[in-house]
Amino acid sequence: MAAGSLVIAITPSYHVIGIAAPIILVLARLFQGLSLGGEYGTSATYLSEMASSGHRGFYASFQYVTLISGQLIALGVQIILQSVLSEEMLTDWGWRIPFVIGSLGAIVVLFLRLSMEESDQFKAQKKNNNGSLRLLLKYPKSVMTVVGLTLGGTIAFYTYTTYLQKFMINSVGLPTQEVTLINFAALFIFMILQPIAGALSDKIGRKPLLFWFGIMGTIFTIPIFLTLQQVKTGMGAFLLMLAGLIIVTGYTSINAIVKAEMFPTEIRALGVGLPYGLTVAIFGGTVEYVALYLKKINHENLFFVYVTVVVFISLLVYWRMTDTKHTSKLDH
Repeated sequence: MAAGSLVIAITPSYHVIGIAAPIILVLARLFQGLSLGGEYGTSATYLSEMASSGHRGFYASFQYVTLISGQLIALGVQIILQSVLSEEMLTDWGWRIPFVIGSLGAIVVLFLRLSMEESDQFKAQKKNNNGSLRLLLKYPKSVMTVVGLTLGGTIAFYTYTTYLQKFMINSVGLPTQEVTLINFAALFIFMILQPIAGALSDKIGRKPLLFWFGIMGTIFTIPIFLTLQQVKTGMGAFLLMLAGLIIVTGYTSINAIVKAEMFPTEIRALGVGLPYGLTVAIFGGTVEYVALYLKKINHENLFFVYVTVVVFISLLVYWRMTDTKHTSKLDH
């Protein structure tokens, strides 16, 4: 992830290296998506294994708390840069600064990793069998479930976070600095909701929250964006963004624990991380490109349909799968 950020930060512009510039940026984004899968798999597994059986949803929800907090830090940096740099300076070189900061942050994370204890489940299994692709092939249903579970969630998450900021500026016409503040406030509340929803899943199960996301996302994605196109006030935009994020919370708060509960210890990190990473790289990482392309050809509203369709596909997966709270392989 840090390497991808550094590549984005130092890649010369189109005027310097031509078509190679966007190609390198796309490859760097895909690399970030794959690395996120590896990071996600290990962090989701670690949080799930370290938690007690009755509080796994709560503790695993902090996986997205940290992810959202990273976005909040990025928005904080953006707010500072917008206040000290002109728009021309931001466009020319200022946009590279957050990527440099992100890549340097990996050094801090490395020291944190070195001080962490492994879970008891991992220590017990380490002597016997290491996760491998061959072993993963024994769990095709779980792998495909992770893909289907992730598909709608990751597209909805990136739509309501990273893309929505551009949508408010380019399509709604709100001022850039106001949009940054709207995003910061909405994401802060979104972050607080994660452990609340995670704890709720420990009481009522995982599927009710997944159904909440799937059903509400299918019904309200198009209305939210069509209404947002007509909104001209910051408060209206904030409330609509928050509504979308409340819907997405049904996925983000528990997706880590749901996936971790599908696999045994020896294959858990790989089983969660690989299909997740590929799905995020292919679908989540291309959300902005798909949306901006459809806007370019004057069919922006088709993007809302696209998001709705993939959320509905994930809803079908939620309907078919068992509630992992009651079939968890973390207990074996």
